[in-house]
Amino acid sequence: MTQGCKNAMEIWRELRDRGFAGTHRQVHRFVAEHRTRPTRRTARKWLVRPSSPAANTIALPSPQQLAWFLTQPVESSPPNATAAITRINQDPEAARFGALAQRFATLVGSCCVDGTPPADPAGELDFWLDAARLSNIPALKTFASGLERDRMAVRAAFTTSWSNGQAEGQISKLKMLKRTMYGRASFLLLRRRVLLKA
Repeated sequence: MTQGCKNAMEIWRELRDRGFAGTHRQVHRFVAEHRTRPTRRTARKWLVRPSSPAANTIALPSPQQLAWFLTQPVESSPPNATAAITRINQDPEAARFGALAQRFATLVGSCCVDGTPPADPAGELDFWLDAARLSNIPALKTFASGLERDRMAVRAAFTTSWSNGQAEGQISKLKMLKRTMYGRASFLLLRRRVLLKA
């Protein structure tokens, strides 16, 4: 292609003579992707399509990475996270979602992890729930209604310093042990494995 030949069949024949084992379709696809301008026989519907991707496009992170980026403080995020969040915030709905996710993560972190809780954590939670309901973002509305259904437990998590994390961890460990035995263990065998694992 650098020597000026744009015909995929000619390039394939030359490559085949040199030992290339692939098909002419593979070469045709490669040549079509790397053309800088359309050929004389290109159909009209393909002429409006840009021939090469923009050089300054930034690859979007995976959904898990994006969720992590949105819940972290902006000042501690890596440069690629800042670029991705800036790009995503160009959409008003995504910007609202990001702001609400950041606010909820900050509220949970200050109340439940190791921060200084706000003066009225229950009021802050109610304010966030109202904002999530009014956002017209289906995922946030569903999440807010789920928190609303379990309102007493969520309020207790935000206002007290107690946690059932240790018990939940032990339960998860027990479930994992049961899954490794495909749920067929008798109580005695399961008890023995739990005691040996501890």
